Amino acid sequence: MSIIICPGIHSPQLTDNFVSQCIKPIMEELGCHNSVELLVLPNRGMLNLSGVHIFKYLYEHLNADFSFSLRNQHTTPLIFISFSAGVLGAIIAAFNWQISGGKIKAFIAMDGWGVPLITSCINFPIHRISHDYFTHWSSRILGIGNNNFYADPFVEHLEMWRSPQVVQGWWVDSPMNESNYNKSLGLIEFFILTPARIHKK
Repeated sequence: MSIIICPGIHSPQLTDNFVSQCIKPIMEELGCHNSVELLVLPNRGMLNLSGVHIFKYLYEHLNADFSFSLRNQHTTPLIFISFSAGVLGAIIAAFNWQISGGKIKAFIAMDGWGVPLITSCINFPIHRISHDYFTHWSSRILGIGNNNFYADPFVEHLEMWRSPQVVQGWWVDSPMNESNYNKSLGLIEFFILTPARIHKK
């Protein structure tokens, strides 16, 4: 399995913080740092909005071989974690990866306000993470899946990526038969517990 980190348009230091304060500690805690590949896309400004650019980067760095055939399955499942404007390029890349025969385990959109994520057109789980309740609520019209998170108390937009370890909030929109429906927890705990959790194949 591979985790794909897709930043937005901001300082590369914020992405370094997110990886070092959230993703790597989780991988260490779960003991999957040797079995899960972590691929962090470089911060290239407006190119982070380009699904074609991201797809090409993945193709080159994951050694994919689709042979231009939808029947040729690239079996390594991917989890996309995207932030801000980078959600736009990431969802396009994920969709194209899937229709080319690749597998998407989950797509996590962090503060991708205004980016359509129409679940009826996408055959993989979508999870939204928002910096406040308004962003969470207003994103529903543009598509939202099960198991989402919003910060409470709210945090500044960039704080989600800069200091994920301090963000507290609510896990919402779980299926009604799950005990974690409307559960208060930290953002890192959400990453560990959500059905997209990185240690499950």
